[in-house]
Amino acid sequence: MKLIIQIPCYNEEETLHVAYNDLPKQIDGIDEIETLIINDGSSDRTVEVAKKLGVNYIVNFKRNKGLAYGFMAGLDACLHLGADIIVNTDADNQYNGADIGKLIKPILDGKADEVIGERPIDQTEHFSAGKKMFQHLGSWVVRRASKTDIPDAPSGFRAFSREAALRINVTNSYTYTLETIIQAGRNRIAITSVPIRTNGELRKSRLFKSMGAYMKRSAGVIIRTYMMYKPLAFFGILSAIFFVPGLALGIRFLVLGGTGHIQSLILAAVLMMLGAQTFFMGLQADLIASNRKLLEDVQYRVRKLEVRSGEPSSDLEVNDK
Repeated sequence: MKLIIQIPCYNEEETLHVAYNDLPKQIDGIDEIETLIINDGSSDRTVEVAKKLGVNYIVNFKRNKGLAYGFMAGLDACLHLGADIIVNTDADNQYNGADIGKLIKPILDGKADEVIGERPIDQTEHFSAGKKMFQHLGSWVVRRASKTDIPDAPSGFRAFSREAALRINVTNSYTYTLETIIQAGRNRIAITSVPIRTNGELRKSRLFKSMGAYMKRSAGVIIRTYMMYKPLAFFGILSAIFFVPGLALGIRFLVLGGTGHIQSLILAAVLMMLGAQTFFMGLQADLIASNRKLLEDVQYRVRKLEVRSGEPSSDLEVNDK
């Protein structure tokens, strides 16, 4: 059983050694542990530090491509390198490396294909009260959208079986954390979470400049992903928002005898037309979603063939140290 631990990096020369040295060297049930970093266009000595530390593989980007793209590139490389289980962690050592064994246990036991590390958010000292509140709120929204019970959706400390990694397909350019949970829930991938520990803050988060910006972008990811996987439900709700008030106004016009109140009749007609048009948009989107499922199945089969060929991306560099 081969485990590859991937670490997305962007200018992490100051913290990478802390995260790397915290990783376990041996785990029960795992025969081989290797490490891979995704150098997302770093302008510092991140790659040089990684090579000195003994990182096995490096995926190199000449310019910054973002967390979501780097995450997917890392998964692809790990699959081509023969990983049975892939763990994603952060270069700032936010997560306790000793908990990787706990994180992958549900996969080793055959109980899950994707496992999310649940941080002790309320006990994390460097999280402000506002951040704690928004973390809980965001996780609740994702649980509703995905129909899962994952308590810490934004957590980047997660493990994937080979099967789950082959099926993941992140389409947004911001973050993989929310979309992959909604995708797993809607595609009925076995997903669970385990409580994990966190370490002290080594640097500020680079994913967002402010909590407002994070909430705005995360909300966009959640809505877009929900639209992709449950379009008829989304547009059905939107349609009802227009159609029901229009219908109520129309009934009111008839109850009042159908004379006068022409403005109400016009507004009722407009609202009901908007509702009907939105519903038909939902039907079209639902047909597109059905085609998407077929395309995802094709992509899954193509990925399996590519992985069997053993030809990783040209961006992958093997550290011979």
